[in-house]
Amino acid sequence: MIRSKAVRPVSILQVVPRLDTGGAERTTIDIARALTAAGYRALVASEGGRLDEELRRAGGELRRMALDTKQPVKLLANARALAKLISAENIAIVHARSRAPAWSALFAARRARVPFVTTYHGIYNAQNPLKRWYNSVMLRGDAVIANSRWTAQHILSAYRFRPKLLTVIPRGIDLSQFDPAKIHPLQIQRQREQWGASADQRLILLPGRLTRWKGHRVFIDAVARLPGNLPPAVRAVIAGDTQGRDEYLRELQEAIRRQELQGVVSISPHISEMALAYAAADFVVSASTDPEAFGRIPPEAAAMGRPVIATDHGGARETVLAGVSGLLTPPGDALLLAAALQDLLTRSRAELDEMGRKGRAHVAANFSVEQMQNETLKLYWTLLERSIVPQQAAD
Repeated sequence: MIRSKAVRPVSILQVVPRLDTGGAERTTIDIARALTAAGYRALVASEGGRLDEELRRAGGELRRMALDTKQPVKLLANARALAKLISAENIAIVHARSRAPAWSALFAARRARVPFVTTYHGIYNAQNPLKRWYNSVMLRGDAVIANSRWTAQHILSAYRFRPKLLTVIPRGIDLSQFDPAKIHPLQIQRQREQWGASADQRLILLPGRLTRWKGHRVFIDAVARLPGNLPPAVRAVIAGDTQGRDEYLRELQEAIRRQELQGVVSISPHISEMALAYAAADFVVSASTDPEAFGRIPPEAAAMGRPVIATDHGGARETVLAGVSGLLTPPGDALLLAAALQDLLTRSRAELDEMGRKGRAHVAANFSVEQMQNETLKLYWTLLERSIVPQQAAD
């Protein structure tokens, strides 16, 4: 782990709209933990959320700000507030993880003459030139982190101008948290019973917030296409937050009724213990119809020793070893997803276990949280050294 050489603790500011569940939010806390362990101060400017306490336990300091706005007047006001924070807290680097606060953070960092870093957490589709310009703030840093090789290629193909420094640092999975050895069989039994799965049924889990592009309808249609002898031996669970999308929830419930899958497919609310949820499943599905820049569900499930069926695009191509740790299917194709489900449903438990072992080994070798933390802190120190040398020369 890189340690600060400064006598005073160096302060690093991460900027993220909220601290609810999500890849950007989890990464914020992981980096705050690493910064604290390395002797830095870890500040986070955010509205906060359900992960506030977890940030505090990681050693991070929350500076509560309403940053999730696109209104120019508020963006400028936030830029001034961030500039004051940078000055007051002796912040040496600003790291933005979302577009709206990134504009404010960019103005503030330039005004304070400190390095500005962004992480490209999503694909940020652009339907018109104005939206493309708005998205481009994520490329205007002194360093841009892409959370997968796929994301880096997307950046290079989608924009004409090149970032000053583009580096790939994949999202890290905490293998101490996602460890199948830490889950007791009784916990698994209780979770399966809660989901209505008997001991002899195969349980398929599709986790993730209830939003249309996560592919829930494709998944329901795929289950409906399974051969008639399989559904009685299957329990399929869609689990995730509605985030206020009650109409979409009713649409999914209606699709289940229409396909006569009431005893096969169920919808469960938000999961607070993801490791247990993965452990309770026989295998896990990620059916996103749009490519995910990284997608944490496939590697988290793999870390828990579970085979994964994912759509063949985005970061899943890097986290899922097709035919080894799981299967990849074309996005939006219920027929081929059904074939993949049937493939895993007809495999022995020993075969599924072997796929799971290979998946965990792949994640441990390439996507550990320690690797992400070390690479991020190395980048910070490189930028600090670059910013210190010119200042010393001027003095």
